[in-house]
Amino acid sequence: MTWQFTLTGLLLGATVGLTGMGGGSLMTPILVIVFGFQPTYAVGTDIFHGAIFKSFGAIRHRRLGTVHARLTLWLFAGSGPMSLAGVGVASLIKHHYGDSAQTIESHVVGAALVAGGIGFLVKSFVKAGIQADDAPFLLRRRDKLLALAIGAVFGFVVGLTSVGSGTFFGLVMVLVYPLTMAKIVGTDIFHAAALLWVAGLGHLATGNVDLHATGWLLTGSIPGILVSSRYTVKLPDIVLRVALGTVLVLSGLKLLAVPGATWILVAGLAALLTWLVVYGVRIWLAPRATPESL
Repeated sequence: MTWQFTLTGLLLGATVGLTGMGGGSLMTPILVIVFGFQPTYAVGTDIFHGAIFKSFGAIRHRRLGTVHARLTLWLFAGSGPMSLAGVGVASLIKHHYGDSAQTIESHVVGAALVAGGIGFLVKSFVKAGIQADDAPFLLRRRDKLLALAIGAVFGFVVGLTSVGSGTFFGLVMVLVYPLTMAKIVGTDIFHAAALLWVAGLGHLATGNVDLHATGWLLTGSIPGILVSSRYTVKLPDIVLRVALGTVLVLSGLKLLAVPGATWILVAGLAALLTWLVVYGVRIWLAPRATPESL
């Protein structure tokens, strides 16, 4: 397979560029469900691809001044080492459980996808949290320790499953730090890129990365995000987040092999597609403002 990987990378890159959503979270379930990858190799390939892919977004946000550098460093101080611990646990599962290792890893990834999808949905609807402020945010001792703990917990999850680099960190930052949404997004992406490089190199060293697939995915994803980032989708942010969160939960249920998972996936995707079509038709048929009505 070559062009299939390129097309997949192009579609995901375009999704991220058009919407700003974490479409890269879909890479692991796509590699497992569509391309038949073993979960261990899907996770490693996803993380290594994401390290290269997200670096482009990280550089862009750094140039725009939307990265809180000190917060990024404290998050990374916890997430970097613990992501390697996650890689190590994945390798231990692979070597000590033999043929059943992939089933275990599949269930772990599935649970992480469900949690990530729910987290994404919560992030879409949550209105609580610290009031955002444009003033410079100076880290206190409590803020640094909190960032260290957040990085350690979710860094381990990312290293083990590849899920969470663009979901959990952003959600927690919304709740506990007084940053504008632009600063949260920029800091999240810049930190994710650094974290994925550590975890990705760890997976590469343990032989969990399919370099052939990674190369062809990048031939689609990099042009996809560079071209599509010039445009924006007119769908509201909440619609995009609900759609992505729903797909993540459905993919997780499939990997968890819950009874009737295939039918749940098909029915859920059909319902989601129907909702999006109905929403699009309603928007299209809605009366538009005219000069006379203004």
